[in-house]
Order: sequence, then C-alpha cells, then structure tokens
Amino acid sequence: MSESTLKTIAWPDSYGERAKPRMGFFTDTSVCIGCKACEVACKEWNRIPMSMQGFTGHSYDNTIDLGADTWRHVAFVEQRLPVDATEGGSLVQLAERAQAVDGGVQTYQEGEGIRWLMASDVCKHCTDAACLDVCPTGALFRTEFGTVVVQEDICNGCGYCVPACPFGVLDQREGDGRVWKCTLCYDRLKDDKEPACAQACPTNSIQFGELGELRERAEHRLARLQEAGQAKAQLYLADEDDGIHGAGAFFLLLDEPEVYGLPPDPVDTRRDLGSVWAAAGAAAAALGAGLLAAVFGGRR
Repeated sequence: MSESTLKTIAWPDSYGERAKPRMGFFTDTSVCIGCKACEVACKEWNRIPMSMQGFTGHSYDNTIDLGADTWRHVAFVEQRLPVDATEGGSLVQLAERAQAVDGGVQTYQEGEGIRWLMASDVCKHCTDAACLDVCPTGALFRTEFGTVVVQEDICNGCGYCVPACPFGVLDQREGDGRVWKCTLCYDRLKDDKEPACAQACPTNSIQFGELGELRERAEHRLARLQEAGQAKAQLYLADEDDGIHGAGAFFLLLDEPEVYGLPPDPVDTRRDLGSVWAAAGAAAAALGAGLLAAVFGGRR
C-alpha cells in the first residue's frame, strides 16, 4: 500500500516533515463479544457524560447509537437461524449449517438458533470528510495522523457538520450545543499510546495501527472467513474507490451493512455540489431569460 493512496485533505502535505503515518481502526466484528469494554474505556479516558438511553425492546443494547455522549457504540443485532425444518429451513440448508458449525465456521456470535451480530461502531475518520469543509470556524481539523478531531474550545455550535456526515456520527451535546465525537484518542497518539478502546478490547476486535498495514491484515482475515464458509463476510469502508475514498476506521462485517444500521453506499455529501450549483445557475439563467422575454416582448 503506497503512501500516495492514503492521502487525505490537508494531510500529509500541510504538516510537512511533522506528518505521521496515517493511523486508524480495523474492527473485526466476527470476534466482538459485546462486552462494551470499549464504550467504558472511551468514557473513562475522555470523561464523557453518561449516555444510557434504556432498552428499546428490540435489543439488549442500552446505548442505542453514536452521539455527543457516546463516541463508541456496540451494536447488538439478533438474527434467528433455522434449527429444524418446521422453522423454515430446508433439509439441505440444515445439513449445510450443521457442517459449517462442525467445521469451525461458527463465530462467537452464533449458537442455539440465534446469531448475535455485534459490532463496535465509531467515527469513521473519512478520507473525504464533509464535516471538515462545512465547518466555518475551523473547529474540525485533520491531525498529523490523518484523523479528524473537533476542538471544543473553537466549536460555536452552528451544527453545520451534523447533516454533512453521511453516517450520522456528529451530534450536539444537550445543554452545551457544541459537537463532540471520537478523536481517535489524539492526546494518546501524541504520546505513542494506542486509543483507550483498542487497549481495553479483550478479543482484539478493535485493532489500531497504521492504516495501510491494517488494510492488508483485514484482507487476509476476510479471505480466511470466506474460505471457512462465511459467504456474506465483507470489508466495509476499506475501498479507496467508494463514496468517501475509504475511511480511517473500517470494519469486517458478517452481513450486509444495513443489518448493522450502516449506510450501504455512503457518499461525501459535498460530492455533487458542483453539479447542483451548475444546475441551479442554469435554471436561474433560464428563468431570467424568460422574464426578460416576457417583459420586453409584452411591450411590443
């Protein structure tokens, strides 16, 4: 993986010799056990207020989603699996599943007719981060590690970045108005320490390191899972040709992104602005021409 393929806006050129290798997260959801140690570690290190929202009735998850007071969120998704022919599975499907489990395809998240899909979600630290460009105060900036950070002492609470994020990550804190989100533990990175969530993860589901190395590691892990029978396993946000040109935090999923509450094809919300303004300009010109024709044509 060449360094040129991992360039992001204002990095590394703006930092010159002070630029560091681009750092990020690879989250392997296949080994997540839903312990929420990452959530706790994130809150403790960053002194984030409590954000327990209660149970929805659809899951055992009590934090529900990312927000200004939840920078790490472990999603719980329950999927019922056919255990006998009366529950909708054909004999062929049941035999295939039995073989898969016996062959070691079963993950931590499967058993007794239920498949638990658990995944620790976080800010994606996008390569093309719309939040950076729409921020009028410069509160959002790209660090020397290629990550995206909010400076709370500069944020004026305008909220422009909130709808700009294609993942719905950014959020304004109630009673505060300012935006808060994952910093990828920027303060720890400057001291050569790994982020608190990655350090606390007991199964190494959250892996931290140089982005190029993480992507190579993820490709090998994906190939192993697919060879073992996890046909739907896929990497999410690791493709530099996607709508945000890849992300600094990417995931290995065992099912489609929508199952985890993630957008299937996220796009930089600024991508079509040029064509939108061009179309608006053309429409305005056409309207102006029509009005002139109506005014001067009616005087004859």
